[in-house]
Amino acid sequence: MNTIHVKLDARSYDVHTGANLLARAGELIAPFAPSNRVFIVTDETVARLHRPALAASLDAAGLKNWTITLPPGESAKSFTGLEMLTRHLLQAGVSRKDIVIALGGGVIGDLSGLAAGLVKRGIDFVQIPTTLLAQVDSSVGGKTAIDTPEGKNLIGLIHQPKLVLADLDVLATLDDRQMRAGYAEIVKAALIGDAEFFDWCEVNGAAILAGKPEALQRAIATAISFKARIVEADETEQGVRALLNLGHTFAHALEAHSAYDGTLLHGEAVAAGTHLAFQLSAQLGHCSADDAVRVRQHLERAGFITDLRKLPGGPYDARKLTALMAADKKNQAGLLTLILARGIGRAFIDRDAPADVVLEMLQQETQ
Repeated sequence: MNTIHVKLDARSYDVHTGANLLARAGELIAPFAPSNRVFIVTDETVARLHRPALAASLDAAGLKNWTITLPPGESAKSFTGLEMLTRHLLQAGVSRKDIVIALGGGVIGDLSGLAAGLVKRGIDFVQIPTTLLAQVDSSVGGKTAIDTPEGKNLIGLIHQPKLVLADLDVLATLDDRQMRAGYAEIVKAALIGDAEFFDWCEVNGAAILAGKPEALQRAIATAISFKARIVEADETEQGVRALLNLGHTFAHALEAHSAYDGTLLHGEAVAAGTHLAFQLSAQLGHCSADDAVRVRQHLERAGFITDLRKLPGGPYDARKLTALMAADKKNQAGLLTLILARGIGRAFIDRDAPADVVLEMLQQETQ
């Protein structure tokens, strides 16, 4: 087991990565459950695959546990899903001494964390992410949110978990598309601030996607450690933490455009958005055209679609995409904030990105 400590004073916590962690979940969670009561929140697919092992571990540790099972998919990450979950918790008699366990991918983690932060003004929760994307990104850092028709993650709060358990064994149940979606966030970390890690990804990307344990463990630990250091420096995203949104302003617009119907996975949107961020950076003279091509070629070799005309969830309209980007929560005073790059591993925050150039680029990419 590898442990990464996220240092946030009283809100500090450990992220454990490694094999067979579901079997150890009870002993690892017990110190954070003074009431000996935990509520597992999961979806129907994950419940079938992983709930029995988790429940057995909790039982062995003497933790009474109840399971709340939600429908799978992005649609659960909504006001309807939030109401459903919070009412289930209240009707089950959840107390402020209990623990909520988010067992699932990013949707379950975001929704469970938000519900835990709201119910009775705050209940502790634990993240057990079951997708590669959730393990390397959404389970760490405390961001919780739901989507609305106006945009992605616009209703939420920061509520740090007490513990994160990233079990490599559960990734064996993912299909190739889900593994690839998680890989987008690994590459993103390299492109933000670790050029040597990107070099390594270019060599080892296929092994990561194939689930080779050594490559997978190194990639996950590196991505989590990178994110942890940024979160420690800027927990509430007043500055440097915004860098973690490389590609995400484009990605969130793409997801909102496709109405969160599941046709386009978050990681697929992030990969396309990362390509667009480097394409725009090259057009504006921030980075070389060679860097933008290198990023695009690596993403395509990994199996991502970077051509918006072929991306699932389309056809995409450039003006609608720019309107959705204008609603992004990073924007200030009506100015478009984007995370761009001066090269591979050299991302920066542009708080006055030229909207007309963005629109022109998106028109070229969508026509």
